Parts: sequence; C-alpha cells; structure tokens
Amino acid sequence: MDLLTGAIISAIIVLFVYFWFSKNTGHLPPYPVRPLPIVGHLFVLVSDQRSKFKKWREQCGDIFSLQLGSRVLVVLNGYDLIIEALVHKAEDFSDRPLTVVENMTGLPQAGVVASSGRTWREHRSVSLQILRNFGLGKNILAERIQEEVSFYINSMSECLGRPTDIKMMTTMSVSNIICSVMFGQRFDYTDQSFIKITLLLENFFRTFEMNGIINFVPFLRYLPGDLFHLKKFKEDIQEMLRLLDILIEECRDGNKGDNLVTEYLQEMNKRKENGADTTMSENDLKRLVFDFFNAGTEPTSTTIDWFVLYMLHHPDVQKKVFDEINEHVGTEREPNMRDKQNLTYLNAAIMETQRLASIAPYSLVHTCPRDVNIRGYTIPKGAYITPSLDSVLLDAKIWGNDVMSFRPERFIDQEGKLLTPEQFVSFGVGKRDCLGESMAKTELFLYLSNMFQKFEFRPTEQGNPPPLKYNLGVTAVPLPYRVRIVSRI
Repeated sequence: MDLLTGAIISAIIVLFVYFWFSKNTGHLPPYPVRPLPIVGHLFVLVSDQRSKFKKWREQCGDIFSLQLGSRVLVVLNGYDLIIEALVHKAEDFSDRPLTVVENMTGLPQAGVVASSGRTWREHRSVSLQILRNFGLGKNILAERIQEEVSFYINSMSECLGRPTDIKMMTTMSVSNIICSVMFGQRFDYTDQSFIKITLLLENFFRTFEMNGIINFVPFLRYLPGDLFHLKKFKEDIQEMLRLLDILIEECRDGNKGDNLVTEYLQEMNKRKENGADTTMSENDLKRLVFDFFNAGTEPTSTTIDWFVLYMLHHPDVQKKVFDEINEHVGTEREPNMRDKQNLTYLNAAIMETQRLASIAPYSLVHTCPRDVNIRGYTIPKGAYITPSLDSVLLDAKIWGNDVMSFRPERFIDQEGKLLTPEQFVSFGVGKRDCLGESMAKTELFLYLSNMFQKFEFRPTEQGNPPPLKYNLGVTAVPLPYRVRIVSRI
C-alpha cells in the first residue's frame, strides 16, 4: 500500500467515525435528517434540491443546517431572516469562501465576486465608478446595448419560419455587450475566438455543479479518471483566461476607446504612483474580467430564454405585450429606454419571469468570518451560508395561492402603475447584491421590447409548447428548445 492510498483510507476512517458518532450539538440550526458518515447530507441533494429545501423549511423552520462532507451549510429561508442576515448583520454574512476547486483551477481569489473584506470593498467601489463613467443607468450605456440589440434582431431575422434554438445567439449577443464594456469592441457572431469564449462560458456553468462535491469531500479529487469533470473544468477555465488575457493586452495601449480594462489599469497605476495602499492588481483585473463575463452574460441570456418559453405557454400574455408596444411605440421605430415608463405590462411580464423562473434559487454562497449568533443558533466561523431566494420569490404567503402561475398582473397596481414589492429579490439583497442590476434591467427591457415588437414566437408544433423544465447548476437553465419565429412587420 503506497503512502497516498494509506492516507486516503485513514482519512475515510476518521471521517466515518466522526460523522457517525457526532450529532448536532444544539447550537447549530437543526438538521432535517441525520447526516451519513463522510458525505453528510450530500446523498440527499443529488436530485430535486428545490422541492427538498421547501419541504425542509416546512419541517425545520426558516433556518436549518446541512453537513456537506467536512463543511457545514446553513440555509436561510424567508424574506425577514434573509434581510436580518444579509442586511442588518451584513458584516457577519458577506464574505466569500475560498473553495478547493477554485484554488485548483488557478482562478485568482480576487476581483469582486470571489473576494472578501478590503479587496472586495475596493473593487466593488472601483467597478461601480468605472461603470458610472460609462453611463450606467444613463443613455450612454443604453445606446451601446441598443446597437447590439439591432445586430441581434437582424441575426434573428435570418431564422424566420424554421425551428430555431435561440440560446447560443442570445448568449453571444449579451456577451458582446460585456465585450463592449470590458474591451471597447464588439465581435461578429462568426468570429471564431468569440465563439470559443461563448462555448467555454456555457461549459463553465454546465460543469460547475458537477465538480462541486470536491469542495466538500476534497479527497475525491485523487480518484482515478475524471469522474467529476474537474480536469475538463480546469482546462476550460485556463483556456478562457488565456483568451481573455489576449483581449486585456490589446487594451493596454489605450487605443480601444472607452473600456473597463484601460480605466482599471489607469486607476491602478495612479494609486500606486501616489503611494496609496491599494489591493488593485493584474490578478484582480483578470478575475474581474472573468467574473463580468460570467455574471454579466449567463443570468441575462437565461432570463430571455425563460421569457420566450413562458410566452410560448401563454400566447395571451404575448399578445398583450405586443399590443402595448404597438400602442405606445408602433412598428416604425425601435423601442428605446424612453419608452420604458409607458410599457408597464411588458415590465410586469419581465418581473414575473424573474420571479417564477427564479434562475438563481440559492444565490452565491457566503461564509462567516467569525462565529455568529442568529435566531438563537450559533453559526461557526467558516460555515457556508446560502440564502434561498426561492423561499421568497415562490412564497404563497407573499404572492398568493397562485404563486406558481405566470401572472404579470401581480406587478401592476389598481391604478395601472408598475408595482415593485420589497420581496422582489431576483437580484439578491444586501452588500452582495448584483453589481450589474441596472445594466441587466436595461438589457432585458431593450432586448425583449425589440424582439416582441418585430416577431411573434410560436411553438414548433402548434398547441404543444416545450416543457417548463430546466437543468439546475449555478443557474436554472431551461432545457434546450426550439421555437418558430414569425415576422410581425
């Protein structure tokens, strides 16, 4: 028996004994079921996580614990508890964990999404300032998005009449907006490097959950073969970082126009020249660009995918969306951000899509930098924390008994104005809420208003829309489906 094999067997025995004889001490939130040795509760999370979390909330209350391998995961449910933790006790619940998988891939623990403490605060502030310089929430950025939407609509026009899967086209288009902000340029949809980045991005989200178990049972990475797709995951990330490095280098001479990379480098150099104690670095820039690509592309393109799917199931809603656009905009010009205040029903339908699809049901994992007391329980330092956004967005006590029905009218008040309840938490809450929320809202409005002005979307088989089913990874992505696109003009 070699040394490595002996170490693994010893670790298994120790973990087996520990988990089999250990019980929840009573200080942790309750377990819904007793954990198994070594794997803890991982065995019950292999499928149907969302319905199990709902059941466990009913059983345990708004807070419960899971033992995932060597890690404690605490699940927060309900609007009040999530606000208490992520807003009122934000300093105790806003850090990000350093995961085994991230460490193995070579991704820097930097930027905005993965960092904590001072690094996170400085980079969130710098990122917001740069985005504001680009016109975040103003016409400048909206004009960039509008330009890309026009390319997208033209590309979609080439698919009229035949069954089409719009997912790849949508992902590339939304990703192009990120390219415009990051690098000051857009790419043709046939550009091979751009296609490769987009495919790598999709692979990242698809394989992320497959190797997540290694974060909780680290010795599994030593098993022969590539059972958890970790090798492929590492290769894809390294290739994506290589391609992004090329684009970053092209921005160094400052000839790419306004872009985040150049602005970041200039700000970093200025702070260092002035002797400021800064966390800004080349590694942070690399991670920042990587995160913007991921967080800025997938959620928006997936929401568009869900919106079209819901319209296939609710042609009456699709007709109301078009009728409103036709009344307030017509078909002679493209809808723009000045039209948003008049397209109440469309905005409500977008919000209902975000609520019902709940594409990020558990948000991103947080961790505690110290032992924390909440609701009479003690959560240990280093525990993983996940806020269940499902428990808010799909709560019948908040939205009514028809909570699982697609009904945009729930976001329209008696005077016909758009209603935004505080429990609408699709973009998260607290210090770690979505950095690009304003940009995402602009994108969703401009894409969908232009799409449904120009086209009607029909099932490929009349009266038989694709199922409302999904794959759950980092986000809940609809199963691939095709749609028949019909011109309205």
